[in-house]
Amino acid sequence: MKKYEIMYILTATLDDNARKDEIAKLQGILESNKAKVTDVKEWGVKDFAYPIKKQTKGYYVILKVSAENAALKEFDRLAKLDNNVIRHLVTNDQD
Repeated sequence: MKKYEIMYILTATLDDNARKDEIAKLQGILESNKAKVTDVKEWGVKDFAYPIKKQTKGYYVILKVSAENAALKEFDRLAKLDNNVIRHLVTNDQD
């Protein structure tokens, strides 16, 4: 399994419980596809440099993951369909 870093931005309007549920749901997508989440960092609400999907703020989450390509493809597919995910990015982890 290769190591990856996943950053995603959730809508800032979610309350604490909804945000925790959304983070758990997205992490569950990876884990159900045999990926191992090694670290989760929540950066919190940050202002955008420019509006994205008519929003000016978002809640940033960074994941460190060991995964196969199939798990990342499924995460990418479901993150695109999720209305609470404004943006997401998967990169190779150089650590």
